Amino acid sequence: MVTDRERFFFDLQGYLVLENAIDPEHVKACNEVLDGIINLDPPLKHGEWYGGVHAHTFGGADGVNLQQIYEAGEPFERLLDHPSWWDHVREFVGGQSNFDAAHGPLFIDENFASLRGPGEALGIHSGGHEGAKRNQFRYHLGEFMCGQVNILLALTDIGPGDGGTMLIPGSHKANFAHPQFEENVIQHGKTTSLDDVEGAIEVHMKAGDALLFVDTICHGSAKRVNEDLRRICVFRYGPSWGFFRGPYRPTRELLERLTEQRRQIVWPHEPVLREPNRKPGFENPPKILPE
Repeated sequence: MVTDRERFFFDLQGYLVLENAIDPEHVKACNEVLDGIINLDPPLKHGEWYGGVHAHTFGGADGVNLQQIYEAGEPFERLLDHPSWWDHVREFVGGQSNFDAAHGPLFIDENFASLRGPGEALGIHSGGHEGAKRNQFRYHLGEFMCGQVNILLALTDIGPGDGGTMLIPGSHKANFAHPQFEENVIQHGKTTSLDDVEGAIEVHMKAGDALLFVDTICHGSAKRVNEDLRRICVFRYGPSWGFFRGPYRPTRELLERLTEQRRQIVWPHEPVLREPNRKPGFENPPKILPE
């Protein structure tokens, strides 16, 4: 359950660290799945698929994102409604006591594993000053109502030199852009980071720890200088009536093997109703289903 301390610091700073969120055996199982993808010969490149997992980059030295990582197997499926953070994301996204809850629990509009090696980083992005509805921070009538709450799960230890996630605490409530925002923002084909951004902190974690944060907080990463790869996975939770952030949909195979709750989190969308007496010349709308 969410504690009063966690509510206070999430509201104040925009993030929490959940230590030992998953156990070492679960960490190992996730890494074994990633090993199978990382060690492909030839290596998976931007735009290529491995089953239902898609390799994606931002065009610079930012590492590789394995989009739709819940398609990679049971260890990642188990993270969809993991008890270490399920109550937290439900409370912080909100809507559980009003009409929002009629549509379902929550919806994950993007999920991926991120692999980042030496010299790679991700520039600053988001912030309260942008005013985006999709990832807004809001507290109203005694409840959190956040557009998007992220779980960033460490699958390796992340310490000095490992290119950890960096945040600017409190920036989810900012009314003005950070003075260094434009020069350090994510840019296609250019590598930027938050290493020299005033007020940014680097979050160090042990494998199995989870960083929970509202997506509107200014965030990015430090530049990795150590060898090997930083391995994390990210699940973005929002209201169940939302839709996908990118051009991805769950496969039928995934939907068929998930529990009912997990299926609702991945695909809360109902088929389009068909009119029984549609006039000639008008075709029934197709059902919205993943290919």
